[in-house]
Amino acid sequence: MSESPAPAPGFLTPAVALPFLLVALIWGSTWFVITGQIGEVPASWSVAWRFVLATPAMFLVAVVMKKSLRLGAAGQWLALAVGVAQFCGNYNFVYRAEMHLTSGIVAVMIGLLLVPNAVLALLLLGQPITWRFAIGSAIAIAGLALLLLHEAHEAPLAGKVLLGTVFALIAMICASVSNVIQANETGKALPMVSLLAWAMLYGTLADVAVAWATSGPPVIPRDGMYWLGTAYLAILGSVVTFPLYYTLIRQLGAGKAAYNGVMVIIIAMLISTVFEGYRWSLLALAGAGLATVGLVVALRARSPSR
Repeated sequence: MSESPAPAPGFLTPAVALPFLLVALIWGSTWFVITGQIGEVPASWSVAWRFVLATPAMFLVAVVMKKSLRLGAAGQWLALAVGVAQFCGNYNFVYRAEMHLTSGIVAVMIGLLLVPNAVLALLLLGQPITWRFAIGSAIAIAGLALLLLHEAHEAPLAGKVLLGTVFALIAMICASVSNVIQANETGKALPMVSLLAWAMLYGTLADVAVAWATSGPPVIPRDGMYWLGTAYLAILGSVVTFPLYYTLIRQLGAGKAAYNGVMVIIIAMLISTVFEGYRWSLLALAGAGLATVGLVVALRARSPSR
């Protein structure tokens, strides 16, 4: 008889609580930092510079941790798919979404990637969707609709809210595809940091190709603050957080680890209020409340699953 799996560690365990909080704080702040990366520099080149810095750092992490960088043919194909979806498609559309929506709103929308995650996991991995998850997702979507309605009335770039929303939705789908496909049997058998290193390399190559095709030759800014922000996004927002987050998924299961998204949204909205002048109304408060409640309901429905 096979031994029963060890119980998942609780949220209050230091090995879980500390990285959980660290990831939430960093990712919650990255949404605002991204706003300083768009404007003077085309969005696609800002994404490319971010991962030009992040990729060698991730390979260095794998080497320091003495993880094999040999993935095999199946592993390389998986890394290619994850890299193009996560580190090219997702981030290119996130940066474009933030040209038309405040960072907090984009964070809320990306936080709802649990919905396409559930659908894709059902189709590709055979994981069922519970009624509680469906109800929670519906509540969260209703809250998001109220936030976007408020944004349409108050956003400084009026008239572009719909375009920003479309970009955010595409970014969410790209991230969801990456999340689901890396959870297959091939991904589980590979060292996490090694898979991420190769995925970032492929994503960087795709970023440079997209940037050159859409914006012309490289645009290299001289502003020191730009590069400071890029380094923050590359090292803390990518190299530090992705290994920590995927470790949390392995420790807690995807459902419980996704509670992190609720904290990220709260932090991002608070930062947007302080630094972007986001103006709260009863409509926005109701939307934020519904989105948070819906996410919690949906996540609690998936928390027992690993």
